[in-house]
Amino acid sequence: MDKNLIFQDSGDLADLAKYLERAYRLDKAGASKVRAFGKVLAIYVSPIYSGSMLGDGLTVIGLRTINLAREAELDLLFTIEDLLAKVNQAIAAEVLEVSLPTNTTRVAWAGISPPRQGWQLTGEIEQQTISQWAKDGIAEVTQALPESVGSAIAARVRLQIWGKAVGIEHNLPAGAAFAMAGLGFMQKDVPVKVYRAHGWIRLTTDFGHVISKESFKFS
Repeated sequence: MDKNLIFQDSGDLADLAKYLERAYRLDKAGASKVRAFGKVLAIYVSPIYSGSMLGDGLTVIGLRTINLAREAELDLLFTIEDLLAKVNQAIAAEVLEVSLPTNTTRVAWAGISPPRQGWQLTGEIEQQTISQWAKDGIAEVTQALPESVGSAIAARVRLQIWGKAVGIEHNLPAGAAFAMAGLGFMQKDVPVKVYRAHGWIRLTTDFGHVISKESFKFS
């Protein structure tokens, strides 16, 4: 199997590096799912996830797609850190070919499959509103977690806060707003489109997508 990806231009590589850098800041132990179908490359990350392979807890998935210069067919999972290092190596060498990491990884959220079809546009949300939801959630997490709290308790508290619905008409988990802001998928004053399919909700802009199950947990 060819584990090299050929990109169309240096701008695409730079954009991918920025995306991975943001995802790494959100979760330094995080993973990136790399899928290629022909000339379309899809890079998935999950800044917030419950750890359940059944998908019955909060899982927020970020998705960025990029067009490749050469067709590829693969579905692999790497740490964000390892994949980012390979992309940065290509940028430093001023080449458009990225050699993927040798070592793969495993993570529960990679087995969760949002719908591929059936998505329907159901509205828009102002960029400023999503940004404010993200800021409010960050403030609540900070207030709820003293420095002395254990990692297991901290993870549970974060999931509870990020799982709360924001915007009653949208049933959108606050964690989706956090991911949109944290992954850099929004542009100032440009509304974010909302799609739904089979109990899932997707926030979409020209820069990427955030996908999660609808939340019916209100404050």
